[in-house]
Amino acid sequence: MIKFEHSVFALPFALSGAWIAAAGLPPWRDLLGIVVAAVAARSAAMAFNRLSDRDVDATNPRTATRELVTGTLSPGYTAVFTAVNAALFIATSFWLAPVCGWLSLPVLVLLLGYSLLKRFTWLCHLGLGLALACAPAGAWLAVSKDFLPGWGVPLWIGAGVVAWVAGFDVLYSIQDIQHDRNEELRSLPARWGARRARQAALLLHFAAVALFAVAGELGGRGWAYHTGVAGMAALLGLQHLLLRGGRDDRVPLVFFRVNAWVGLVYFSGLLLDLHWTGPGARLGA
Repeated sequence: MIKFEHSVFALPFALSGAWIAAAGLPPWRDLLGIVVAAVAARSAAMAFNRLSDRDVDATNPRTATRELVTGTLSPGYTAVFTAVNAALFIATSFWLAPVCGWLSLPVLVLLLGYSLLKRFTWLCHLGLGLALACAPAGAWLAVSKDFLPGWGVPLWIGAGVVAWVAGFDVLYSIQDIQHDRNEELRSLPARWGARRARQAALLLHFAAVALFAVAGELGGRGWAYHTGVAGMAALLGLQHLLLRGGRDDRVPLVFFRVNAWVGLVYFSGLLLDLHWTGPGARLGA
């Protein structure tokens, strides 16, 4: 039900926040806690998503073979799995720093609540983006232990994550346009159609690249960081190129293969900038 390797979508941005706060390699204790918290948070969110969506998953040919629909897993097991991972996320956040622990509570509400947004608003894609956007700021706090100078930069990175995630979620939702309309679910593709959805996703991805670039400028990052941002832009452009002409059958390829590299390329550029091409000054200091 949960593919842990898909944590790659948020984890590079969480690690970016940690590296920025430490101006290099974070303490091993903080690094371990951040990884555990990130994986637990995503596992809780995905399990709750499967649990809350099992009724509509059953009517969608694309999702009709999911474990809760077929009976491979029970709702009770999934609820316990969700609760255990939510508890692990909260406990690990408190272990990292009290400020992280208290903030983990509203973050958890956001992580679980985004699964319900599609039933109420076609802006649900921004809700998913906001859920993942907490990662860089949360990891920054996990290392800094308080709201120290430089706090604004991970927020700019988070804003870039919102636009990036919302864009690829819009593209992913194109697969389910007719099903969403039949079930009266609200998504941007169901509301505006596939062509406008692709246009909206393209605009969101332009905004994402601009926001990541602004974060680098505010922090005084060098050519290696901006090369990473350029690599992200190339990957995002490739996604839209692959989907040209209504090739919506390529959405899974774009989502799970091309898109998975976006965060890794960004993090690689940041690492190179912090460790090898500059004085290692803290981003935002």
